[in-house]
Order: sequence, then C-alpha cells, then structure tokens
Amino acid sequence: MAELQIGAPAPDFTLPSDGGRDISLSEYRGRKVILYFYPKDSTSGCTVEARAFRDHLEDFRALGYEVLGVSRDSVRRHCNFRDKNELNFPLLADTEETVCHLYGVMKEKSMYGRKYMGIERSTFLIDEDGNLTAAYRNVKASTHVDELLAALRGA
Repeated sequence: MAELQIGAPAPDFTLPSDGGRDISLSEYRGRKVILYFYPKDSTSGCTVEARAFRDHLEDFRALGYEVLGVSRDSVRRHCNFRDKNELNFPLLADTEETVCHLYGVMKEKSMYGRKYMGIERSTFLIDEDGNLTAAYRNVKASTHVDELLAALRGA
C-alpha cells in the first residue's frame, strides 16, 4: 500500500453505516470531512472520543466539516454505541478492514504481552475536492477533539 500524501486525493470508499444505508466518501464532495478511525465501540477511550465529536459537531460544522467515524465493528454494534451515547454523526462499519488498510491505520499493538493487529486511533481531514489536507495519527482519545478544533480555528 502506498503512503497517503497530503494534497493527493483521499482514497474513496463505500461502507455500511449505522443509518441503514451505505455511505461513500465521494458523496461528501463539496463539503469538508473529518474522517476518524477508532479501535472499538463502547470502550472507554472510544466513548470519550465519540462523545467529544458529538458535543462539538456544531462547532465542526460551523467550520464547514462533516464527521464520519470508522471502526471494524458491525453495523449492529454501531447502532448500540450510537444509541447509548446519543451520537449525531454516521458510524461506518469496516468489518473487512478494507478502508482501514487504505488509510494505513492497522498497526501491531500489544496488550498484556499479547501482540495483535488493531486500529491506531487516527483522523484525516479531507477538503471539498476530496483531497487529503491533514493526517493525525496515534492521537489521544481524551484530548484529540479539543486539539483538532483548536487547530482548525487557528488557535
């Protein structure tokens, strides 16, 4: 897989969403997109991050951005996660890891001495023309949304 390049077209994809329909990145042409990848629904860090995106969605929209969340969880798990946390943006189910590989977010991790492949918490900014404008990798769930919002506001 080629390394993603800032300024190059963001890899397009189509994935099922918690809203009951497939969503393609190309549907968002003409709008800016925050595409964020997170490891797993209903875990503590992912819940903190998702709630922060929920709470600041109108701030991001005021800056012209839509938010899309992606993990390897199923649509059903996404629906439960959405409902439990009153999430107000689409969650996309990449159960086959296709989009995760396109964006290079699958990384080797270690927990309790066991190594496994998992999603590295990452966010990509995509402009109105579908080009990648920024990539934030290995971000912290507790501070990332506030830091991203500050960066987009030029603070």
